[in-house]
Amino acid sequence: MMRSHDTSPESSPPPPQHRTTQPAQEDTSQNMTAAVAIAPLTKGPSPPPAALRFLRYVDASPTPFHATAVSARMLQEAGFERLRESEPWEGKVKKGGRYFFTRNQSALVAFAVGHQFRPGNGVHLVGAHTDSPNFHIKPVSSKKREGYLQCSVETYGGGLWSTWFDRDLSLAGRVIVADSKSNKSFSSQLVHIRRPILRIPTLAIHLNRTANDAFKFNQEDNMVPILGLEAAKALNKPVASDSTAETEAVDAKDSAVGSPTMQSKHHPALLDLIANELSVPVEAIQDFELSLYDVQPAAIGGLNNEFIHSPRLDNQMSCFCATEALINSLSPSKGEKAEPLESSSSIRAIALFDNEEVGSVSTHGAESNMLASTVRRLASMPITGIQTEESEWRDATAYERAIAKSFLISSDMAHGFHPNYSSFYEDQHRPRINGGVVIKTNAKQRYASTAPTTFLLRRLAKLADVPLQEFEVRNDMPCGSTIGPMMSKTGIRTVDLGNPQLSMHSIRETCGSGDVELKIRLFESFFNRFEEVDGELTID
Repeated sequence: MMRSHDTSPESSPPPPQHRTTQPAQEDTSQNMTAAVAIAPLTKGPSPPPAALRFLRYVDASPTPFHATAVSARMLQEAGFERLRESEPWEGKVKKGGRYFFTRNQSALVAFAVGHQFRPGNGVHLVGAHTDSPNFHIKPVSSKKREGYLQCSVETYGGGLWSTWFDRDLSLAGRVIVADSKSNKSFSSQLVHIRRPILRIPTLAIHLNRTANDAFKFNQEDNMVPILGLEAAKALNKPVASDSTAETEAVDAKDSAVGSPTMQSKHHPALLDLIANELSVPVEAIQDFELSLYDVQPAAIGGLNNEFIHSPRLDNQMSCFCATEALINSLSPSKGEKAEPLESSSSIRAIALFDNEEVGSVSTHGAESNMLASTVRRLASMPITGIQTEESEWRDATAYERAIAKSFLISSDMAHGFHPNYSSFYEDQHRPRINGGVVIKTNAKQRYASTAPTTFLLRRLAKLADVPLQEFEVRNDMPCGSTIGPMMSKTGIRTVDLGNPQLSMHSIRETCGSGDVELKIRLFESFFNRFEEVDGELTID
C-alpha cells in the first residue's frame, strides 16, 4: 500500500517569517570608535501585507510538492474539504461546499459550488503552475573527483543557468519511505533541507581571463554541484545492517528497491542526511525526487520597499494569489451579510498545474485531463442540496454546455520593462513594475487572449479598481507561451495575464511588492462578479 502525507497541514513545512533587505538598527553604544559616527538605519515604508504573506508562502515552497502542500493547508484552514479523484464524489459535493484535490502531490484543483448551480453551468477558474526552472538530482547521482563528493544533476526547464553559480544551494522534494518491517506499506514524505549543502563554484578569473567577455560553460561538465569532501572512507561507506529495532524497520534483502540499491546510486552520506531530516532509518528510503534550491530567503527590497526579490516568482506568485483570492471571495463583502455563494449559479475554482516549464505533457500538467475531467464530473453529477430533475444531470450535453459557459484566467508572470535593455521591448508595450496586472496577447496564439476575453477582464478590473497594462513581444523576437493556449483547446474562453517582473527564470527574480495585492483583488473580482459581467456581452 502506498500513502502520501505531503498535503496535510501537519506535514507541510511551517512558513518562515518574512525578511526584508534592511538590517536591524545597529547598537552603536559600545562597538564604535570615537572617530566613527554611524547614522541609525531606517526601515523605510511598511511593505504591503500581501507581499509579506507571499514571502512566507514562497520560502515554504522550494518545490512544486511543497507549493501544493502549502496551498492545500491554506485551503483546509479556510474550511475546504479534501476529495480524492479515485473515489466517488456523489453525496459528498454539496451546494455552498468548498473542496480540493491533489494529483501527483504537485498539482491541485480547488472549487466552491454556488447555491444556484445547475448541471451544465459554467466553471470560472484561475489557472497557474507550481514548477520553476531548477536542477533535479539524477537517478544515479553519486560522483567523486579528486577528493570532492559531487551530485549529478539534470536541468529542468529553460533556466538562466549562469545565475546558479556561486549560490548557497540545498535540496528539497519528496521521498518514498517504507513504513513497516514487512516492506508492504509505504508513504511519500516531503523533505526540505534548510542549510546550504551544495554549491556550483565558478572558475577563478585568474584561470579564465575571458570570463567577463563571454561567460560560457557546459551544463553537463561545469555545473556539477559539490556536496563535500571525501575526508574519510568511513564517513561515506554504506550503512551496515543493525540488530536494533530501529534499523530493522526494513529488511533490505526482501526489498526490490531498498537500501543497497539506493546506496549504490547516491552518496550514503547524502542518504543519511535525508534520513535524519525525516527521522527515519536510512534503510527505509526507497526512492526520491529531489531538486536544488537557493537557501537565501525571499526579501522586500528597494529604496521604498517597492520590490520583491525572490526565487520562483514564476510562477508561485500566481499560485499564491489564486489560492488567497479564492478563499477571500467566499467571505461577504464589507457591509453585506449574504455569502457570495448564495446567489451564485456557477462554480469558482483554481487549477495549479505542474510541468509547465517543460511543456505541460504529464498526468499532472495542463495538457492532462485534470481540468476537463473535473468539469465533466461537476457538470453531470447531482449536487447535494440542489433540487434538480434526473434528466438535468443525465443530459448528455451537460459537459459541452458547461465548457461553453466557462472562463479561464491563465495567470503567469510577464516581462516588466528593464531600463538597461530597452531595445528588447516593443515601444508601445513596456509593462512597469507596480503598474498593474499585464494582459498578454500574441497574434500567433502563443497567448490565448482575444478581444472578447480581454474586454471582460477590463470590466472586472474596473470594478476592482485594478490598473491594467499590455504586453506584446517585438516582431523580430520569438514569444514564450503559457498554459493558456493548451487550456483553450478544451473550448474554454481564456485570457492570459501576469504581474510584471525582471530576471525571469533566474535563480532570483524581481517583481513589485504592490502588484501582489492588485492581482489578488482582480481575481476576487473575477470570482464574485464574472456572472454579472459575462451577461452583459452577447457574442457567439
